[in-house]
Amino acid sequence: MRDFDYLEPTSVEEASRMLADLEDEEVRLIAGGTALILTLRQRMLRPQYLVSLAKVDRLHGIEFDEKAGLRIGALSRHADIAASPLVRQHFPVLASMAQRVANPQVRNQGTIGGNLCYGDPSTDPPSCLLALDASVVLGSTRGERTMPLDEFIVDYFETALEPDEVLLEIRVPPLAQGTGAVYSRFLRTAAEHRPLVSVAFVAHRDGTVCRDARIAVGATTPIPTRLRQVEAFLEGRSVTPAVAAEAADMVAQGIEPLSDSRGDETYRRNMVRAVARRSISELFELSVDEGVSA
Repeated sequence: MRDFDYLEPTSVEEASRMLADLEDEEVRLIAGGTALILTLRQRMLRPQYLVSLAKVDRLHGIEFDEKAGLRIGALSRHADIAASPLVRQHFPVLASMAQRVANPQVRNQGTIGGNLCYGDPSTDPPSCLLALDASVVLGSTRGERTMPLDEFIVDYFETALEPDEVLLEIRVPPLAQGTGAVYSRFLRTAAEHRPLVSVAFVAHRDGTVCRDARIAVGATTPIPTRLRQVEAFLEGRSVTPAVAAEAADMVAQGIEPLSDSRGDETYRRNMVRAVARRSISELFELSVDEGVSA
């Protein structure tokens, strides 16, 4: 690892100015550092400057408002989200997801903002947040802007963050009464820390009838993907085992899966189908014959 200058701004504006002034140099933001330190050790990156966000108060804290919903500061660690009484009360699916991210070392050091900015498709938060209709707030010396998460995540390891911008917070709108949410995933082995497939399913239950469904697939696609055709199919339907199976088939056919050493396209589609069926069945309290390890 080569020598670098470690900069510690105390405000969003100061951090943004540093990024702008050093734009032509090798500069990287550092939050929890779980991904960045690994790439530095492997000499995949050799920055001249690291800009730490640890002292920027604007990026800390978790708050909830009945009208605005949940605000998660970008420097909130996965362990903070998993343990937050506010998250556990109002968005238990988020707490459950955060509790399963990677391993204890990553959960206690890695941040939600760093996770989203890194753009790694094989992580848990993006698909779960996407199904919850989350947005991100970005800041710079030019001010702040809010962007839906599905617009922020642009491509494989690529986001819409401008060179002088900082991710400030994640916002999740409140869930309407009667709305449930399930986050499920598939790991090839119990020793793996990165899901091969993740499915998040959010819907309002009117008895057995599905309303306002949102379903997102992650980990097995280059970016987390909303399945809007499936959402339209489920709207107003009474969810039976047959309907859940048909919807899961549509999910599997509606994605463009990766094909690599962890699993080819056919394998990934099959696992997406199984996890999607389980997620829909769990929310509507249906029995599922096939088992998938989580």
